[in-house]
Amino acid sequence: MSDDRAGSGTTRHTRTAPGEASLRGLLDLAADLFDVPVAAILGDGPPIGIGAGEARALEAFRDRVIACGDVLVVPDAVIDPRWRAGPAERGAFRFLAGAPLVDGDGRCLGVLCLADSAPRPPVADRARQRLARLSGLAVAVLAQGRRTMAQRDSEGFVAATASALITTDAAGRITFANPACETLLGYPQGALAGRDVASIVPMRLRGHHVAGMGALTAGGTPKLAGRSVEVTALRADGSEVPIELSLCAWGEGAEMGVGAVMRDISERRRRNARLLRLAHEDPATGLPNRVRLAAEIDSRLAARSPVGLLTLGVDGLRAVTDGFGSGVGAALLEALVVRLAGRLPPGALLARLGEDELAVLLADAPGAADLEAGTEACAEALFAALAEPVTVGHHVLHVGARIGAAHGPRDGADAAELMAAADLALDRARHAGPRGYRAFTPAMRDAATERRALQDALLDGLAAGEVALHYQPQIELASGRLRGVEALIRWNHPTRGLLAPAEFLPAIEASTLATRFGQWCLDEACRQAAAWRKAGLPRIGVAVNLFDAQIRAGTLAEVVIQALARHRLPPEILELEVTEMIALADAPATLEPLRRLRALGVGIALDDFGTGYASLSTLKSFPLTKLKIDRGFVRDVLHDAHDATIVKAVLDIGRSLDLIVIAEGIETPEQEAALMGMGCRYAQGYRYGRPIPGELLGLRLAESGPARTLARSA
Repeated sequence: MSDDRAGSGTTRHTRTAPGEASLRGLLDLAADLFDVPVAAILGDGPPIGIGAGEARALEAFRDRVIACGDVLVVPDAVIDPRWRAGPAERGAFRFLAGAPLVDGDGRCLGVLCLADSAPRPPVADRARQRLARLSGLAVAVLAQGRRTMAQRDSEGFVAATASALITTDAAGRITFANPACETLLGYPQGALAGRDVASIVPMRLRGHHVAGMGALTAGGTPKLAGRSVEVTALRADGSEVPIELSLCAWGEGAEMGVGAVMRDISERRRRNARLLRLAHEDPATGLPNRVRLAAEIDSRLAARSPVGLLTLGVDGLRAVTDGFGSGVGAALLEALVVRLAGRLPPGALLARLGEDELAVLLADAPGAADLEAGTEACAEALFAALAEPVTVGHHVLHVGARIGAAHGPRDGADAAELMAAADLALDRARHAGPRGYRAFTPAMRDAATERRALQDALLDGLAAGEVALHYQPQIELASGRLRGVEALIRWNHPTRGLLAPAEFLPAIEASTLATRFGQWCLDEACRQAAAWRKAGLPRIGVAVNLFDAQIRAGTLAEVVIQALARHRLPPEILELEVTEMIALADAPATLEPLRRLRALGVGIALDDFGTGYASLSTLKSFPLTKLKIDRGFVRDVLHDAHDATIVKAVLDIGRSLDLIVIAEGIETPEQEAALMGMGCRYAQGYRYGRPIPGELLGLRLAESGPARTLARSA
């Protein structure tokens, strides 16, 4: 045998073919019988008996034998007419003999090859038959080797798999358990074999197990065959473990066998328990959530127990989160929950319904009157708890609350109806000022239905072009010159005619429509201002009122900048009017977009100053350019000394802070004279013009010219 056959200089495969040792012995026998130096088996895998170099030299011959399908002998490859291969194809071999290795299914597994570098005389038929018998033995060895390999692999898989496998006979004795099964059930290696399988079944379940095994041995079909079920198994130490079980059975009667695949589902059970808990708890506070609260309400109502439900809107919580970050907001919420829980009556359930909304479900009361009184008393306790400031780090934070109340089953026969009633009451409380409290009445439900219908009609009206902006002049008192206009929304209702804002604005402000209508107003005002400029009219500023929702949306600066760019307007042409409630937020999320717009040149006006809760510190921190004195003070400025004092004080504050101050609601010459005497420079009101459509205002501007008073030409 050459060095190549011995493996010198070649790469050997680390995995041996099935039964390779037996095949090598058979090849040695073939080499002795035919007195040749080379005997090998060549198939699809690595060669057996020779090295890679000799195998390459025999590949062409192997292919000829396979094509022939029978024993093929070439006494001299150099002169044999059937084999005219060149040296590169036949290598150093001249004598070649081979027999195909064909299994019982007719598949060719390879070729048994014999080779020598010297030529030989023709081979006799007996020798051919002997070579054919040797190939049959090789096929048998290969088949047995493959069966051995399959058995070894399957046993290795069964031992290594993480799934627990167990089999029993017809009598219920355990015949096999793999290591994973022994580990799962806490038994040492081999300790399960021979035991009654009932020993791994909890005592309370053994009756079902015995009945099932009896039905199987009687010829019945296993009920669990082909599907997975969750059951409990008994461990060696007496503890129980939840498992997922899949069964199969084979054979009949006494020859029957039963197999099971078991999987430990303890972690799945724990995960499901966590998910169930999360489904019923608020993750931030651990309080019951809306789902859990609803279930508790339904349970009590089903037991015919009257319930009281309070919903709390916490004022300022969202602003703290937006302004100081989620960490401060979360700490504030946690402190409030602890404080509120300490003020609740025994048996009350505190729940969290939303970002800044909580709820309290009150325990049973002897009667409806007692429950109603208890509800009001609880609301007062909650107001008192939230009135006290909360210190978080170096922040001293203030919050307030609005509370809505409902009573079941009077206001709702189930949780959904009762919670909706409490939400309606809370909505009314939000419009009642600080510490607003409202108990549900049926009229609220009717009003909510009407408001939803109004909101739908508003959307249709916006799409149909019924919603429009009218513009009211703002003038300089000393000269009478027009200095700007305020854009005011109007609705040309198809049946009711032109509606004032008071008839539909609350429906917009109390819904998600606020952002949509606010953006429309902004864009429409910019469009009209651009149209006036294109017509060559005097360049006047346009003031647009903002909804609170536009600030909370977080996109105000981008929306304004895009509107100005779309209509090619300079920022100085636009003024945004904000309410005192917006200014009171005084949080970075509110201030940042307004400061950004102010830096670009957009004006910022504080509307109806003096009617809310804005302080001097608010004026200092807010990026204002203008204060607007509410018409309520102007109306009685001639007859009410307090109103006159307030107006004078606001004018003084404006001058000291270098802010423009404009008085709203001036209707008479006397009011005008009084305001001018106090130093007021700018005014707005019916004396100078009512709000009119933009096209009509444009015509009047064209007629009056920039120097004349618009009101006196109207």
